[in-house]
Amino acid sequence: MIIMSTVTISAQDINKLRQATGAGMMDCRKALTETNGDFEAAIDWLRKQGQKVAAKRSDREAKEGVVIAQTTADNKSGIVVCISCETDFVSKNTDFIAFAQSIADAAIANNAKTAEELGNVKIGSVTVNDLINDKLASIGEKIGITKYERIEAPYVASYIHGAYRIGVLVGLSSDAAEVGKDIAMQIAALNPVAVDASSVSAEVIAREKAIIMDVMKEDPKMAGKPEEMLAKIAEGKLGAFFKENTLTAQPFVKDAGKSVADYLKESGNITVTEFKRVALG
Repeated sequence: MIIMSTVTISAQDINKLRQATGAGMMDCRKALTETNGDFEAAIDWLRKQGQKVAAKRSDREAKEGVVIAQTTADNKSGIVVCISCETDFVSKNTDFIAFAQSIADAAIANNAKTAEELGNVKIGSVTVNDLINDKLASIGEKIGITKYERIEAPYVASYIHGAYRIGVLVGLSSDAAEVGKDIAMQIAALNPVAVDASSVSAEVIAREKAIIMDVMKEDPKMAGKPEEMLAKIAEGKLGAFFKENTLTAQPFVKDAGKSVADYLKESGNITVTEFKRVALG
């Protein structure tokens, strides 16, 4: 014999669960029904549904989302985080943007150093990981913290570009809000690989050299030239790569007649200590 539940699920109960989890009204009603009105059990039920959605969609690509760059009130540190989802329908939703912002706020408030650490941070009584599972159950898409960066410096500036599609952090040697904004916009637009040639990783340099050498070897004009000569030409081409792809050597976006290095010098010999750029996709 099947015993039917006689628990009455009120609109107030449903709304309370919605406020606590962010899940949809019908999902909250079902959760409370399935758990005979037990509020805590209903929360667990929704999270389990979120985990099931995550498992089902584990092979799906989450190329959309929201990128938020934010600094502490004293501008001594900052974070940039990407909360990904599958569709722009979700990423452009104001509720999802607010959800991403709440995670960024928690990262700042708790000084989270890594994405893993952020996942265990609590917002109220619930961890960020559990909130993500709640959201999974609510929207039915694969979502998560896919990118997370953090920097510290005497002054950190942040910038969000293109409707939350790119986030930038810039560390400066001294307090200079306007300079920080200009440099962050430069990084968002031109995507440099490093601050200057000396800070380009050995891996990037080796890869660029290999590409340059391969291109030259396939050029009929280079046929028969000794390896030593090709290596010297490659060094010259590598210099051009540094000029185009390192921050301080790039033309300044607001005045192409000067380099970023020139702009920084004119602004009081400010130096860029490091930067982070996070983009969707």
